[in-house]
Formats: sequence, structure tokens, C-alpha cells
Amino acid sequence: MLPVPQGVRVWLAPGHTDMRKGFPGLSLLVQETLRKDPHAGHLFVFRGRRGDLLKIIWHDGQGACLFSKRLEQGKFIWPTTQGGPVHLTPAQLGYLLEGIDWRAPRKTYAPEIAG
Repeated sequence: MLPVPQGVRVWLAPGHTDMRKGFPGLSLLVQETLRKDPHAGHLFVFRGRRGDLLKIIWHDGQGACLFSKRLEQGKFIWPTTQGGPVHLTPAQLGYLLEGIDWRAPRKTYAPEIAG
């Protein structure tokens, strides 16, 4: 799980992104497509065409950070909206990074009745 500092917002870029891009290319997408400032300290999440690779960019005030994660099995759950960016909570980002449907997480464990 990626620790998200207090007050930092998480934004998903709709659609898929060319995963050959690094921080400069992705920050340009943030500016032009999402209409956000990539140096504002927020997390911006991008998904590749196949759905098994994510890249997250973040400027921490001192420098640019680029995180990536590839799932060995399955795909990341992604919104189908083609409008603007989608805002997530840090908890929803944690679900997303684990490959869990962040829109409707469900318990997988039900305790048995004692006795």
C-alpha cells in the first residue's frame, strides 16, 4: 500500500494511457487532459491499455516520483467514464492497487457463530 499524506487527493485519468511515458509525458497529460497542476502534490493514476499496469505520478515538493505496479493476474478496475478525472479516497486507492473493485468492496470473511 502506498502511504498517502494527509490532504493529498488521488485522481484517476479516464481511459487508457501509453505506458511508455515517464513523468514529463504523464505530467503533460495531467495539465492538458485533466486540467490539474502536476506539481500541486496530488497523486495522478494512469492505466495501460491491457489493464494490468498502473503508473502513479506525484510531486512531493522536492522532486518528482513515478510509481508503477503490474498485476500478475487479473486487471485493475477502472471507471468507464470518458469525462473528466475521477477522485478516489486513499482507502479506495489501496483497494485499486490490490486489484479489488474499489467501487463496491465486500468482505470475504464471515465469522462463524460461536457456540
